[in-house]
Amino acid sequence: MKFLSLSFCCFLSLSAICQISFQNASFEGQPQDATTPVGWHPCASGTTPDILPGHWGVYLEASEGETFMGLITRDDGSWESVGQRLSTPLEKGECYKFSVDLAHSDTYAEYNFPLKLRIWAGTTTCSRQQLLAESEVIKHEEWERYEFAFFAKQQYQYIIFEASYIDGVYFNYKGNILLDNLSVIRKCHRAHLEGPQLAPNKG
Repeated sequence: MKFLSLSFCCFLSLSAICQISFQNASFEGQPQDATTPVGWHPCASGTTPDILPGHWGVYLEASEGETFMGLITRDDGSWESVGQRLSTPLEKGECYKFSVDLAHSDTYAEYNFPLKLRIWAGTTTCSRQQLLAESEVIKHEEWERYEFAFFAKQQYQYIIFEASYIDGVYFNYKGNILLDNLSVIRKCHRAHLEGPQLAPNKG
């Protein structure tokens, strides 16, 4: 029994080493506008994310926990993004995967057009050195789960989640995207692709 217990503990330890956790992965906090959730920091000029629901006409229930985060783009060409230092660096040459719940609101004050989510990695706070993944345009008003896989080109300590305009639209517009329930980042058995994933799997 002692051997089995020790083996089980070793298995749990190795499992923990093979995954990277986020701080405040479900963006919990007191609902309020223009507030960055605890554990996250702004990564673009003018970034004032909202902890929702209950503000700006957004009353969708959180997919996990009590609150979620809203990011917007503006018609002056600015956008919002947040980031954090990872608990363990992404390793060069490794494949990783994780998932997040995404949605859109048609009643986000005047910021009602759909957006995409871009995910960046860097070696310093808020540096955008590799585009790890990019979602499809998020138009649905209910939560849907998206899984992303990516290949790290070098070691990265920081990650960024960025609201992004739709490709091919030649004007800036007011849009929103909602995020909740980030999973841990786990290693893949192999790299699925060599560039950012443009068509994530829905769960």
